[in-house]
This record gives sequence, structure tokens and C-alpha cells, in this order.
Amino acid sequence: MVRVESVSRWYDDFCAVDDVSFTIAQGEVVGLLGHNGAGKTTIMKMLTGFLQPDKGHITINDLDIVDQPLYVKAGIGYLPENLPLYPEMMVAEYLEYAASLHGIKSARRMQAIKVAMSQTGLIEKATQIIGTLSRGYKQRVGVAQAILHQPNVLILDEPTNGLDPTQTQLMRELIGQLSKQSTVILSTHILQEVDAVCDRVLILRNGRLVVDERLEVLGETHTLILKTDLKPDGVNNVTDESQAFRLTESISGNKYTEYHIQVSVKRDIGDAIAQLSQSIIQSGGRIFAVYPERHNLETVFREVNLGKEADNHV
Repeated sequence: MVRVESVSRWYDDFCAVDDVSFTIAQGEVVGLLGHNGAGKTTIMKMLTGFLQPDKGHITINDLDIVDQPLYVKAGIGYLPENLPLYPEMMVAEYLEYAASLHGIKSARRMQAIKVAMSQTGLIEKATQIIGTLSRGYKQRVGVAQAILHQPNVLILDEPTNGLDPTQTQLMRELIGQLSKQSTVILSTHILQEVDAVCDRVLILRNGRLVVDERLEVLGETHTLILKTDLKPDGVNNVTDESQAFRLTESISGNKYTEYHIQVSVKRDIGDAIAQLSQSIIQSGGRIFAVYPERHNLETVFREVNLGKEADNHV
């Protein structure tokens, strides 16, 4: 488990991370998002022990990263954005070197390298010079060095940066496999990657955590899309304020009209759909569809950075 409690970090007079708190459970895949300067890199540097917080505490597997840094770091795998590779070395040679840095004993080293290469699809590239590899395979080597010691926390910074669509899909599959044995924290500017692999998203703005929510919940809204042949006057009659509905938009079509209906945040969205459907039918209308409007992650991210985040996201 990763626990960040009221953490702040300053660079001289500039507050890069401002009173941030969150908890990540074992096995979660969490996306860390924010514009440049939002505080992502500083948080990752503190999680890996490269920087210490000026205020607050970070514990990983119940160990404080300031008080017991060596023990904490031993359980972390890290893939930085700029890959820590030696282009003149062979893949297996480099991984043996990385294994020694991780403190893996000689008797276990070869087995650990084989497992890491198998997980990352590098067995056939074991004797190839790293500098001759494609960007996708170099990225795999970077992941392999991060998982050699089977860490229970894996931190990946821009893992699909520069990859082509096929390589990106393979990296997504690899992250899914790794999440079965590790907690994964993924930082990226590519929102589709978060949508594809993450369970939850943390969004930073100006050093503060403004969103902490599971992806399936994040896109939910309290706006219903209703498609019915009931005329606007009839829909207005069943969406008055006393029923906690408010008609905000209508788009006419051939068979039906599409209505956008705002539901009070105090109402359960399922109950609202049931009540609205019953009222439409009782008024003589036919329902072609009724469902909650959803926002994609790109829309949510844009609104958050315009200061429109919902109060219940954090």
C-alpha cells in the first residue's frame, strides 16, 4: 500500500506540491495526470525517495520513506521517462548489471533475468546490443530492469512515449499483466493510456490534488439523455422543479426529440431514470432511449484544468 499524507514540497519560494494526500491499495493501477508544472514529477521523485517532502509523510508497505529509505526503495520498481540504458551493452548483460544494483544475489540472478525477459518479451533479444533495438524494445528493457526484483510497487513515467500503435498495445497488455503482482502508478500525458489501463485517476493542478476518483465514476454526470416522441410541452410538464428535473436542451429529429435533462445531485440517477420514464409513458409518450450522459477523460481533464471539478471528486 502507498500512503501519502499532507505532503508538500517547495523549491525556494515556489510550492510544487501543496498538501497532497492519497492512498493506493495493493494491485491498483492509478494514473497520475496534470499539465506540465502541476507537480507530477515532484510527487514521483518523492515516492521513489529521490526527494524528501518538506512537510507530511509517505509510507510504502507501512515503511516511512524518509526513516527507512533503503528498505522502501528495495520494494519499488521505477521506469523514468528518460530510459536508464547503456546502448553499447547487450540486453542480458545490462539486466545482469541492473540485477546486481538491485541487490539480487548471484545464485538467483540468472533466474530473475529470465523471468523479467519472459514477462517483457525479450528472450529472443537477449544477446542483441541495446543501441540497435527499436524504441519499443528499448522501452521493454527499461520495464524489465524495473521488475527484476519483483517489486510490489511499480512507478512508470510515460511508458508509451514514442511508441507506435502496435508497441503501445503491447505495453498496455504488459502493464495489465504486471498489475497482477504489483501496484502500478502511471504518469502520462496521453489520456487514452489512462483510459485503457488504469482503475483510478489522480489529477493535479498547480501542485494540489483536485481529483481522486475511479474511472468508471469519473465520467458520470447528473444529466439524462432522453429520446421520446413526446412534444416539448409534455416533457416540460414532467420535468418541473418539484420533481428535481430541469430541461436544458432539446434536439428535434424525425421519429423523436432528444432532450438533455439535468437531475438534482441529491437524486439517485437510477431512481431518476425510473421516475422520468414512468412520467413520460403516463403522459402518452414513447421512449426510444434514456441514459445518463457520460464525459470522457479528455473532457473531465479539460474541465478540471478550467477549475470546474465537482466538489465530490476529492
